[in-house]
Amino acid sequence: MQSPQSVKVSGLFVCVWLAMPLVAVASDSWPQFRGPHADGVVREANDLPVQWTANKNVAWKTEIPGRGWSSPVVWGNRVFLTTVINHGDGEEPKKGLYFGGNRPELPASEHEWVVICLDLDSGDLVWRKQVRKASPKTSIHLKNSYASETPVTDGEHVYVMFGGVGVYCFDIDGNEVWMHNLEPRKTRYGWGTAASPVLFGDRLYLVNDNDEESYLMALDKRTGEQVWRTPRDEKSNWSTPYLWKNELRREIVTLGSEKVRSYDLDGNLLWSLSGMSSITIATPYQHNGLLFISSGYVGDRDRPLYAIRPGAEGDISLEGTETANESIVWSQPTGAPYNPTTIAYEGIVYVLYDRGLFAAYDAADGSEVYSKVRIPNGGEFTSSPWAYHGKIFCINEDGVTSVIKAGKEFELLGSNPLSDDDMAMATPAIAADRLLIRTAKRIYCIQK
Repeated sequence: MQSPQSVKVSGLFVCVWLAMPLVAVASDSWPQFRGPHADGVVREANDLPVQWTANKNVAWKTEIPGRGWSSPVVWGNRVFLTTVINHGDGEEPKKGLYFGGNRPELPASEHEWVVICLDLDSGDLVWRKQVRKASPKTSIHLKNSYASETPVTDGEHVYVMFGGVGVYCFDIDGNEVWMHNLEPRKTRYGWGTAASPVLFGDRLYLVNDNDEESYLMALDKRTGEQVWRTPRDEKSNWSTPYLWKNELRREIVTLGSEKVRSYDLDGNLLWSLSGMSSITIATPYQHNGLLFISSGYVGDRDRPLYAIRPGAEGDISLEGTETANESIVWSQPTGAPYNPTTIAYEGIVYVLYDRGLFAAYDAADGSEVYSKVRIPNGGEFTSSPWAYHGKIFCINEDGVTSVIKAGKEFELLGSNPLSDDDMAMATPAIAADRLLIRTAKRIYCIQK
């Protein structure tokens, strides 16, 4: 990852400027969901591991109580993550379950919402803070958790969101600075929440798409006070917003099943796009100046993947059999996965499908590089892929990571298993020469 202090920004360096992170990031940090650029790609790969098991190339592993599918985030030698501990009897999630997991009734047992800080070098606990202890006021899908939103940090504070509970700001030593209550809302079939907050400048942005009253909101990161709140004509979705810093402007891109909407930094609508699938989970990101968005619910015929150029205005939806227009460079009507976000790496967009298929498209024009290939012994995938060293890494729900060679032909380079009880649904984090993999019971620090 590149330190912004080493980059000069001018008209001659616009390509470098577009690749810079949204916050000033230490070169060894991973401050938000999918990294400093929110795209899962490591720019400076250092000496990161390519092979590992539960005991090979493991610097440390630390047991984490409770359940949480939030990703860890890293700044310097601090690792931050969230979990919720059920102090009663709870049903364990099942691998590969997508249908039949509705659990609409509220748990009666007491739960504990917790923020944890670990030492990156040792895995030892630095601090642990409980933010709430009560019975939940909302339900979740069997495969969801009450701690599915990934924190975000600027190196001075860490910002943590628990859907239907609140947003909390701690300094890096674990002192609470402020909290902002979030009202509990009904979600589709009682599935719960998952969209993570994002940070830009002095504001924290969050999307709350539910079945009662959806909105996009900006909070002052110093005080937690609401700066503005924009209503959204949306029902439940689980997509994290994206701060798109392009060659023309900064905008907040939010995916929704009704519409993709992009707003300016004051919450005013810039453009919208209809034509997503009925459930939207993936996170937007940019590559080579284009915005990539996807929505691929497995039960729908339309599962689109789009590449969008900067400067869109108004309704940019495709009409009829169109696959491109003035704002949409290209689209693939059935190209998107359901849970994982796609990844663009070295000019190619790679698509990891939930049921173990893998495909690739040219990032510039959307032409097929290779069609769907089944990953050998792939299994079921929920977490999003990541990339470094000319390789794409995909971890399945059994905790096995498939290593795929980046390029124009599919080639499986190897598989890296963890323990049999390591159910994996969180997307990993990378910091310097370490890979952090969170599973249902523990977090691994993978290092050569």
